[in-house]
Order: sequence, then C-alpha cells, then structure tokens
Amino acid sequence: MKQDIKHVGMGWIAVIIVAAILIVDQIIKIEVKTNMTLGEALHVTDWFYIEFIENNGMAYGMTFINKLVLSLFRLVAIGAIGWYIWRVVKSRLFSKGYIVCLAMVLAGAAGNLIDCLFYGLIFEASTPFSVAGFVPFGEGYSPFLHGKVVDMFYFPIIQTTWPDWVPMWGGDDFVFFSPVFNFADSCISVGVVLLLLFFRKDLERMSAAWK
Repeated sequence: MKQDIKHVGMGWIAVIIVAAILIVDQIIKIEVKTNMTLGEALHVTDWFYIEFIENNGMAYGMTFINKLVLSLFRLVAIGAIGWYIWRVVKSRLFSKGYIVCLAMVLAGAAGNLIDCLFYGLIFEASTPFSVAGFVPFGEGYSPFLHGKVVDMFYFPIIQTTWPDWVPMWGGDDFVFFSPVFNFADSCISVGVVLLLLFFRKDLERMSAAWK
C-alpha cells in the first residue's frame, strides 16, 4: 500500500514540476513578446540583459534542420520522454531526484514546443519597430508548427577582444556567454547537467524502465 502511494505521489510530483515550469516559462515569454520590440535589450547589470530575440531553432538559438522537421521531431521527442517518465515512475526503481530532472527536461522541451505550435497562430509578427499583440486564432504571423521560439536571457559575463596574435580571431570581439536563451532552455540544461553529475547510476539502468 505504501509503495502504491509513493508511486502515485512521484507521478504527481512530476506533473506539478512540468506544469509549474510551463506556466513560468509562458508568462515570461508572453510578457517579453507583448512588451518589447524585436532586438530590444534592457540593461539589468553589465553581465545580464533582457534581450528579446526569436529563433527557429533548438535551445540557445541553434539551427540545424528545417523548421517543420524540427517541430515534428520535438513532438516525437516529448512524447518519448513523457512515456519514459511514466515507465520510470511505474517501475519504482529510480530515485526521486532522477524523476525531477527528467521532468525538468520534459517541461523545457514542451515549453519551446508551445511556441512552435501556437505563437505563429496567436501573435502578430514582432519587428524592431513595433510590439506584437494578440490576434484572433489562426490570423498570426505563421502557420501551425512554424512559430518562432522567444528568447530573452543574455549573460555577457566576459566581454573582451582577442589578442592580435591569435590566428583567425585576432582583433575580433569575444563574448562569454553569448547565446540568448529562455527559461525553458535553462531547465533543459540544468536537468541534463544534474542527471550527468548526480544520477549516473539511474542512467546506467535506463533499460529497466522499459521492462
């Protein structure tokens, strides 16, 4: 009986984590999308800016494949992760922390997928000269699955110039950390890093969840 209660409890914990991350992520994105022009940057500190950009690609603005293919891949990947979490919870063989990290990764991926699925249907296009607003469903800037992901966190912790003697990059500006990302991206990254650092044993017995 106690095992059944624990099993149900971990399932609800995963659901709550996913829901909480999605809510926070979407609140931040909608606030930025509807209050800032594209490319606008708000100075918080010298090493932290809120800078509104949009991208068609993966986490941190990376782009490798066609937008439609990427959106469909996200759908499949999220379904697979969700199924795996359900199997992990059901198996009762894995630690709570492992399930929490998996839920963070799932929520982050789902948060960016929401942008791809619906933002093109419900928002005007953002431009450097105008702030986007909501539009009637289906009258937005792009069709289903083609929405752009909203990013806003920029941490130029180190800003310097490459020495002239450095091949190829000598004299060029150097910024660390240059990618602009969102809350969903950070949840994915934190979840993956924690999995690799603290839950290696759980990762090693991943196949047990499928039995």
